[in-house]
Amino acid sequence: MKKLDEIDLRILTLLYKDADITNKELASQIGIAPSTCLERVKRMKINGVINNAFIDINFKSIGGNIEAIAAIKLQPYSELIVNKLRDDLLKLPEIVSLYHMGGSYDYFIHMSVKDSEHLRQFVFNAITSREEVTTVETSLIFEHSRSGVLPIFDEE
Repeated sequence: MKKLDEIDLRILTLLYKDADITNKELASQIGIAPSTCLERVKRMKINGVINNAFIDINFKSIGGNIEAIAAIKLQPYSELIVNKLRDDLLKLPEIVSLYHMGGSYDYFIHMSVKDSEHLRQFVFNAITSREEVTTVETSLIFEHSRSGVLPIFDEE
């Protein structure tokens, strides 16, 4: 893969802040032709630099009044068990995102539910009922913020 240059990094910075920006506006802000901008974005997608673009939904506006994180420990622990849990949970509408972790917990699960009873039933039915789940600690999320600043890692 070709090393990213300054223009690529400027494209990524703007897309990271607002993935909904038009190609025309993106090119204008960087000072390059729209066709050049589009080709660079396509190349970064093909090379796996850009994987997807997402929208940030206010879950409360669609009935998700509670967000929570569940920290989960698995036993036995194997690649098959870890992958099966991931694949099963990602099918459920309450799941916002999953984090396979190193450390004390094997997974952190970010979920959105309509109320405390929904949370209780979801944790019981989708998580603690699984044989491989030994520990679940659920914490409520009061606020979630996402940085719009692209991390830059200078090569020395």
